Amino acid sequence: MAKHTLSTLEAFLIFLLVMMTAVTVALLSLLFITSGTIENHKDSGVPVTQSPPTMPGSTATQGSTLTHGSTATQGPPVTTTPEPPLFQNFSGYHIGVGRADCTGQVADISLMGYSKTGQNARGILTRLYSRAFIMAEPDGSNRVAFVSIDIGMVSQRLRLEVLNRLQSKYGSLYRQDNVILSGTHTHSGPGGYFQYTVFVIASEGFSNRTFEYMVTGIVKSIEMAHKNMKPGKIFINKGNVEGVQINRSPSSYLWNPPSERARYSSNTDKEMIILKMVDLNGVDLGLISWFAIHPVSMNNTNHLVNSDNMGYASYLFEQEKNKGYLPGQGPYVAAFASSNLGDVSPNILGPHCVNTGDSCDNANSSCPIGGSSMCIATGPGHDMFNSTQIIGGIIYQRAKELYASASQELTGPLAAAHQWVNMSDVTVWLNSTHTAQTCKPALGYSFAAGTIDGFGSLNFTQGTTVGDPFWDTLRDQLLGKPSEEIKRCHKPKPILLHTGELTKPHPWHPDIVDVQMITVGSLAIIAIPGEFTLQIPGGGKAQRYEAASTIYGPHTLSAYIQLFRALAKAIATDTVANLSRGPEPPYFKQLIASLIPNIVDRAPLGRNFGDVLQPAKPTYRVGEVAEVIFVGANPKNSAENQTHQTFLTVEKYEATSATWRIVHNDASWETRFYWHKGLLGHSNATIQWHIPGTAQPGIYRMRYFGHHRKQDFLKPAIILPFESTSSAFEVVTS
Repeated sequence: MAKHTLSTLEAFLIFLLVMMTAVTVALLSLLFITSGTIENHKDSGVPVTQSPPTMPGSTATQGSTLTHGSTATQGPPVTTTPEPPLFQNFSGYHIGVGRADCTGQVADISLMGYSKTGQNARGILTRLYSRAFIMAEPDGSNRVAFVSIDIGMVSQRLRLEVLNRLQSKYGSLYRQDNVILSGTHTHSGPGGYFQYTVFVIASEGFSNRTFEYMVTGIVKSIEMAHKNMKPGKIFINKGNVEGVQINRSPSSYLWNPPSERARYSSNTDKEMIILKMVDLNGVDLGLISWFAIHPVSMNNTNHLVNSDNMGYASYLFEQEKNKGYLPGQGPYVAAFASSNLGDVSPNILGPHCVNTGDSCDNANSSCPIGGSSMCIATGPGHDMFNSTQIIGGIIYQRAKELYASASQELTGPLAAAHQWVNMSDVTVWLNSTHTAQTCKPALGYSFAAGTIDGFGSLNFTQGTTVGDPFWDTLRDQLLGKPSEEIKRCHKPKPILLHTGELTKPHPWHPDIVDVQMITVGSLAIIAIPGEFTLQIPGGGKAQRYEAASTIYGPHTLSAYIQLFRALAKAIATDTVANLSRGPEPPYFKQLIASLIPNIVDRAPLGRNFGDVLQPAKPTYRVGEVAEVIFVGANPKNSAENQTHQTFLTVEKYEATSATWRIVHNDASWETRFYWHKGLLGHSNATIQWHIPGTAQPGIYRMRYFGHHRKQDFLKPAIILPFESTSSAFEVVTS
């Protein structure tokens, strides 16, 4: 290997890295909060029609989370809610749908997904929702629940705490085996709800404020679905979606055998599967759609919390069905859930060097000048907001077509199976005589390079197949050397971080994960602790981001196929009761606190919170942006004291009734709420309304709702609500 010569920039970055690591390790041993709940796991609910066959390929990435040590949590006292009587004499299922806000903090917290330093939340574009669907057999004997949540991933702590609270209210009605929690994988939701060290560092600590907000929202959506259950029918349909995805590692895909690639017409899975839910009178109840695409139309320069392209598809579908309701309201629920999205990007213009415009669609995703940091894929729009609308709009339109033509009814029993598995020690049967083993978790060099959707902070390169003496030495000095066993197990991946052997202050990655399957008649839905791809990403040979992030080693795919086959067989032969529960996951009572402190909010001298600093103009035309700037306070306070359910409203004056009617809230795509953090507790809030072509001419105003933190001398801090109103302005068509 050529001698590594450090540039001034690299030397400076390395110095910062060493200092940050040293400070972080010191802080992590000191900064704890006490909590009695559990932690980290990423679920993707992937549908499989008819019998559940083996998955054609997978990537178990750093998003899969759980670990070893400690003991199982003790459940709370159970006070069950009486089950309402169910009407039994019908053909179909009892169906319940529910939707609840689970946004959490929209400021002073890292956005989860890109792991980009400094990409903290600074406002909100759209709210995040938990969407729950419960299905029960006519006699109520069996039921399953599928919940799609607008977050990056479902941590195990989140999942187990939700199930803990469901158990305390409903007893054994909703359990580990029959409730799937699935994250949409938006990269623009808050982090901070993890326990394992890799994710804690990426989230800059644990935020109990956001964790509680999310848990409460998820549980509430399930409670709403439970209360809304009624006899109905489910129809299934499927079809291809064109023009919205590319494979972000096509060179890796080509390493798959030609016979394997011949099974597919594309290097991405274009098929969308939808479930249409109606009551016995044909009244629409809800939709679940599964489609393989990364919600990364909003790139890593974004600072507004939002649900990205899949959330925008949900927004359009629900607005269409819930006419007259504000976003997030109304009885109809439409979930656009995650699927085998591991190597699928919505940035369909592909990767180009931002400094030259040349293509960088090569094995290393690198540019001649600037390296990998210059190689970025872009979407079809003129900016990331427009790209999100275009991609999400196409997905919505295709789902609408499939929904309208759905005629194949799902019938048959409901079933569920679940196991905890130590994924670091699975014996995989390759054939009748040969076995292999999964590995303790580890991340390869290309993991640090990121992807064409968002490059890494340091100048690592995808496709790296050998280690670098400089980085290896730095790692060994700071974290210790990886064992020969873990290096041998992960070959040919060169190990950058041996996370399965790092345990301070808590394990860096999980060992124990859960595998789960529910069936609705002939449809099987499997819950996967990671990001699956269409096929194996290069069989480990290519070592791009996806392969480097396969934390349990080169036999991860075979292990999952084996595990899911066992669940499928148990369901098919009615022997689920004979499945071993598996090793219980650990939990940690002491969690690493957020590294961002809470400080008192302050208004400028002579001003109050909510005072208008920049008023609206007297008149705006359709297509323009109305903007008002207020004296602000930290929006994270509103996740703690939820007096207001929105940060903003846009209101139209109705002359006939002399009242103001709310036409938009902060869940509306047309509005944006920006928070500008100043010094010593000072801040401003900017509210924008991007006036759509559908806006009616008339008189409007914008309102701001916030909370400020106040603390008098020697007294505990309190959070107080405030609100403010802009001057009225007119909207004209031309």
